[in-house]
Amino acid sequence: MAAADVIVLGAGIVGISTAVQLARRGKAVVLVDRGEPGRETSYGNAGLIQREGIVPYGFPQQFGQILRYALNNRIDSHFHWRAIPSVSSFLAKYWWHSNLSRHQLIARAYAPLIEHSISTHNELIEEAGAQELIAKNGWTEVFRTSAKRDGELREAERLKQEYGVAFEALSPGDLAAREPHLSHDFAGALRWEDPWSVKDPLALSQAYVRLFEKLGGRVLKGDARSLSKTTSGWRVVAGDGTVEAKDVVVALGPWSDVVTKPLGYSFLVGVKRGYHMHYAPKGNAVLNGWLLDAERGYLLAPMNQGIRLTTGAEFARRDAPKTPVQLARAEAAAKAIFPLGERLDQQPWMGARPCTPDMMPVIGKAPRHDGLWFAFGHAHHGLTLGPVTGQVIAEAILGEKTLIDISAYRPERFNA
Repeated sequence: MAAADVIVLGAGIVGISTAVQLARRGKAVVLVDRGEPGRETSYGNAGLIQREGIVPYGFPQQFGQILRYALNNRIDSHFHWRAIPSVSSFLAKYWWHSNLSRHQLIARAYAPLIEHSISTHNELIEEAGAQELIAKNGWTEVFRTSAKRDGELREAERLKQEYGVAFEALSPGDLAAREPHLSHDFAGALRWEDPWSVKDPLALSQAYVRLFEKLGGRVLKGDARSLSKTTSGWRVVAGDGTVEAKDVVVALGPWSDVVTKPLGYSFLVGVKRGYHMHYAPKGNAVLNGWLLDAERGYLLAPMNQGIRLTTGAEFARRDAPKTPVQLARAEAAAKAIFPLGERLDQQPWMGARPCTPDMMPVIGKAPRHDGLWFAFGHAHHGLTLGPVTGQVIAEAILGEKTLIDISAYRPERFNA
């Protein structure tokens, strides 16, 4: 039997960051996962630390827009008909929380997490020596119509006034100067200036793991379902035996229910599945920055592995077989605006984003168990919010004042 101060279950970016933040504060930490760190949902993101992402992605409110999504032929959204009954409760509450007035209140509660995303990442990036993985030139939304462009620029101005985010409006000529190999299909663009881009999300996760181990942390393979209560804390089967600790953090993303349900907690967490594929550019074509085709709903990112094409959200059962129809649609649209060449991956990658209906993560102490802490449900912003989530959880475990007030993210809001 091995002893530790804290066990962290789940080695995605949130779990890794939590383990690092605890180790930085002198705690003996064991990070437990069934696989290799950073290989699940954290592997397949768009590689953005989204300082501008104040407003979480909401459910459409206009009836006509909902009808268009119901046709199930889009890139930004796709659903499995068979999954609808099992996710209907989640979708109904997601729709309810996405009402304009409620959505704005949620954004105000969400903003403090986002506001510390760059600074908390920067601390870990510098300590991990991972600067070469980071680009600090923002990212760009491109618009096919002036109506979409003008609406998004108005929203960007509102966010600038209310939350201090920085942006730049780009004319078609400005866009062409920045991305000379992009087609001329666009009426303009919006460049978010604050966000950082990650050239290899897996490599960043691995750099944080190396920092964790340098700080004395241990990474063990184990099954989170083996977690059990002891007289003085918690025990999990990992490595060649068991590990015991006073505190345990559940950071298992979309698989958090394998621990929370047996302990009597019921969280309404859905999944948005997503896909990516890497491509070589044709000829001498170069993509200079991260680019979202706003009306189509896919993103192109010039990563170390190639140009990564990412899709929108697929509503399906978490463990259902892959159905990468969105990727095929996105590939056709992307090739029409940029000279993408051959696929570089043997098969499409798929991951599952854990989403709460109020679009905010679950962060805090379990209401009915001492030493049990939750850190999951980050939806599209797991990479963005990993280090700040880890910091506030570490501070809460140590009984310190947290960097921000985390009461809005408390588990009790689900009456779990």
